[in-house]
Amino acid sequence: MQHHGHSGHEHRAHPDRNEPPTRHEHREHGGRRPSAGRVSWATAARATAHCLTGCAIGEVLGMVIGTALGWADLPTMILAIVLAFFFGYAFTLRGVLKAGVGFRTAFRVALAADTLSIAVMELIDNGVLALWPGAMDAHLTDGMFWGVLAIALFAAFVVTTPVNKWMIGRGKGHAVVHRYHH
Repeated sequence: MQHHGHSGHEHRAHPDRNEPPTRHEHREHGGRRPSAGRVSWATAARATAHCLTGCAIGEVLGMVIGTALGWADLPTMILAIVLAFFFGYAFTLRGVLKAGVGFRTAFRVALAADTLSIAVMELIDNGVLALWPGAMDAHLTDGMFWGVLAIALFAAFVVTTPVNKWMIGRGKGHAVVHRYHH
């Protein structure tokens, strides 16, 4: 099966295990890891956008719930972060489960693929929100709430894309998920 952004290399799915390709599979690529070091910015951006989609849903939902309930900044941020991780993992988990992988393996794949990416995104976007004057005091009806949230998510995307490029180039992060795509 061909994956975009992998220079025409193929990966075989291992539905019953979460391990790197075998020695035999490496021979198909001249003895080297298929994605080692050669990752395009477009591939990294797609992986980041995928991760950001789940994170943004959780982040926005957490901010909306916390703001609507009149919670203080810290509990609102904690809820947003928890939901960002939940939805980020859920998006990846759904895709891997569709490939016929068992739940336990799919869960491990989601953790391996998304943990660092989500953590960096959450650090950046919550940092922007916390440091932007008045952002955490804005209400759902304020343009500032939505404007700063959009800027924070964009900043998270910009900072996390190179992180994902680095991880994928080393066969980590979203590179783990690619072997389960059909």
